[in-house]
Amino acid sequence: MSERFFLYDEVEDTRIRYVSFMGEQQRFDLAIITTNRYYGKKLVLDIQSNRLAIIGTDDLEEPGYLEEAFRLADTDAHELREFLQEII
Repeated sequence: MSERFFLYDEVEDTRIRYVSFMGEQQRFDLAIITTNRYYGKKLVLDIQSNRLAIIGTDDLEEPGYLEEAFRLADTDAHELREFLQEII
């Protein structure tokens, strides 16, 4: 058996907020994970689609970021962006 080379192996306490809300056309079931990593950004997991993105305020301002990360239509991404702007 070969020796495993770790880049890092750390344990950290995190805070997770579970949120579910209904948009105009889509339901969002999210886990928003707050951690000391990722330069203050949050890990946002869409439980329905099994997609994850590291999101900060700068990412919310980036055109097409949520659409690509979560494979959303423009209207659904707009609803998600409005919610995330309130909490990030």
